[in-house]
Amino acid sequence: MGLFRRKQAISSDAGTPSEKPPTRFQKDIANLKQQRLKSKELILNPTSTIITLFIIGLIFAPIGGVLVWGSGLVTEITINYTDCDQLSAASDNTTAISQLTTVPDYNYRLRTSSRSTSVPAPQYALVNNPSGPVGFTSQCLVRFDVPYDLEGPVFMYYQLSGFLQNHRRYVQNQDNDQLLGKYRSADDLNGSQCDALYTANGKVIYPCGLIANSIFNDTFGLTLNSTSGGSPYTLTDKGIAWPKEKDKYRAQPGNPISDLTPPPNWALRYPQGYTNSTPPPNLAADEHFQVWMRPSGTSTFTKLWSRNDGDTLRAGTYDLIVSLNYPVRQWGGKKSIVLTTVSWIGGKNPFLGWAYVAASVLIVSLAIIGAIRTCIRPIRPMTSADISKMEHPM
Repeated sequence: MGLFRRKQAISSDAGTPSEKPPTRFQKDIANLKQQRLKSKELILNPTSTIITLFIIGLIFAPIGGVLVWGSGLVTEITINYTDCDQLSAASDNTTAISQLTTVPDYNYRLRTSSRSTSVPAPQYALVNNPSGPVGFTSQCLVRFDVPYDLEGPVFMYYQLSGFLQNHRRYVQNQDNDQLLGKYRSADDLNGSQCDALYTANGKVIYPCGLIANSIFNDTFGLTLNSTSGGSPYTLTDKGIAWPKEKDKYRAQPGNPISDLTPPPNWALRYPQGYTNSTPPPNLAADEHFQVWMRPSGTSTFTKLWSRNDGDTLRAGTYDLIVSLNYPVRQWGGKKSIVLTTVSWIGGKNPFLGWAYVAASVLIVSLAIIGAIRTCIRPIRPMTSADISKMEHPM
């Protein structure tokens, strides 16, 4: 009986269709699971290592040189006007011109081909006009020279030094829902990211938080007045923020105006608070606010104030009016004006180029040291006999 059952089983197996062979994909998956993947081990020897280092070093050197050259095409003028408010004040601009004082702290970084150009030191004078508009009673008249024509685009930045804008609590101190135009009561803001500064006089601060309260409020004239017979140079504050920045803000707040009050440091801008005649700002269109609300990572930073993309800034002497509203002396900071052009590499920053050059010098130096070491004491590659001796010592 067992014999018959055996034959029957054999007959049954023969009648069933055979299994399909595994596909290439299935084999690859099986190899991956079983860790049967192909691999190659790079065996380094002195010759190949030295040649590789030489090649990398020779590639880095021209890259660094080109980056340094591209940065050198940028002209940058930096004028520190922190101490302008310590000067003897004049009553008007005409009187201030006769009281111009040389700026002690300034920096001209000119194009590489024009470093020999002689540039007079900038001058400034303080103008106090108590009867002037709010926020414009104390002004600084800055006079500076442009040594040669600067082709557009030309950018004007303000620079702050000693301001730690990247502090964690400072960066987080804003309410995104409020900026997006949603209704936010005092109870909503209590305990939120904006809890450091969210109410005043029983009203909700709009916009709340430390970043908005500390916004830079010195103002610069959008016209550089030529004193050497040339035409004024006009800049615009449109297009200074990143295009996507406006998506973070809405034109109108979610709360009624009667429930809102401006931040404490906005008193010059809104001396009577928010009213129907002086409503809250349109944050979706206020590009200076948008630029400020993007925190910087270092204690010295620049932020774009205005620009001119098409016109050439002709060589000559120019006057710029700065309204002095932003205090920096109490925390040991400095504030400056930066007028600059750009090149194909961007702004004036040779660090990346010199980093490539330094890396090239280091790598080539290591290659030379390795080559000398190999020539003096060459390393003989190990053979199978050497390995056998190591495995089976005498």
